[in-house]
Amino acid sequence: VDGHSDFRHPGNYDVTAGPAAAAGMDLALSTGRGEGLLTDWDGRPGPLVPDRRVVQIGDRETRAADYAWRDIFDTAISRLDIFWVREHGLAATLSRGFEVLDETPELPYWVHLDVDVLDQTIMPAVDSPGSPGLDYADVTELVRGFVASPRCLGFNVTIYDPDLDPDRVYAPRIVGMLLDGLSPVVASRQQRSEA
Repeated sequence: VDGHSDFRHPGNYDVTAGPAAAAGMDLALSTGRGEGLLTDWDGRPGPLVPDRRVVQIGDRETRAADYAWRDIFDTAISRLDIFWVREHGLAATLSRGFEVLDETPELPYWVHLDVDVLDQTIMPAVDSPGSPGLDYADVTELVRGFVASPRCLGFNVTIYDPDLDPDRVYAPRIVGMLLDGLSPVVASRQQRSEA
């Protein structure tokens, strides 16, 4: 769940043109595109995550005429951009996500959340703010839906920049969103500890 595709890799940009950051390469690296040091996992044949098991939600750039990483369109990655999500709704987004994940029901999955998927009008404290984007309730619903499954192996959150939030306005909002979104995990752990 990210406002960008993070699909930059040595096959679609000039690596000699200047410094590069892995932050714009997350999806490419996890699907095996990039430097071997970051894509080859000991004892694992192939990429960490095969394209067909990836559901990318919330990207706001891929429909732009000047979108740079167009080779993503030639992959088996399922893409539900922000426009698709807004048109079809969150229930359909979760449903489509699980259609992809349920093609291999025996395998767990990981949820990546970049808070730059939130619209810049409510979350400017990120390195690449933009619009359109989701609101806090939208992200809460998506997180809650994906982490509720016992197949959810883990969850990470990225990109909040406290230097861009000097009055600490946005940090409590993110924490509240995460507390609400992760409530199924908390409830499940409480039930197990009481049993």
